[in-house]
Amino acid sequence: MPGAPNRPLPTDGTTVPVPVDPTEAKVLRRLAPMRVALRSETYRTGPAKELTDPLEKAESSFAAKDIPTTETHLDRLAVRLAEPRWPSLPEAYRILAVKVIVPTPPQWDPDFTLPPEEKEIRRARREKVSQLALAKACLEGEKRRGTPTDDLTASLAAAEAALAPGGDESLFWGPIDTIWLGLHDRVPLPAVKGAAPPAPRPPPTGS
Repeated sequence: MPGAPNRPLPTDGTTVPVPVDPTEAKVLRRLAPMRVALRSETYRTGPAKELTDPLEKAESSFAAKDIPTTETHLDRLAVRLAEPRWPSLPEAYRILAVKVIVPTPPQWDPDFTLPPEEKEIRRARREKVSQLALAKACLEGEKRRGTPTDDLTASLAAAEAALAPGGDESLFWGPIDTIWLGLHDRVPLPAVKGAAPPAPRPPPTGS
């Protein structure tokens, strides 16, 4: 796949950290679920060109390893998804949409009085919880659409275990990034409104 090693995912029920560049991995945490979100039942006849264009541009930039431009196109798509002229995304996908918010005083932040270390711990935890919910929704949605996802369920279970009481949160991102890499490899780009959707690709095989 563009931007990541062409390494097969495990098919024996195990889960391993994916050797992806950390910067690219962070981008895939937005890029892969964007593909899935625009294929959701919300867009029964396909998303509008105004939504597919920034995604396609983000994909092209990602393939060229131009991470800043990829993020710029993803930011534009995120803002566009929040515009009221488009159908509302399913609840689990709504973290992908970003409304343009008027700046507010920092005192309005409920975590404002916390020490910086505690703020960062809470922010990181919220991000992980959101990513887990998003990954679960994406796997469920793509399974309904016929995309092979069974080999990714062990990774989802590992991510859930990392966030469970007593779990080791440092083990969270490996399995989550395995899911995003797997989905990005096999979920086709959403077809623009009125076009026939392409078939999903099978999971990689071999070693």
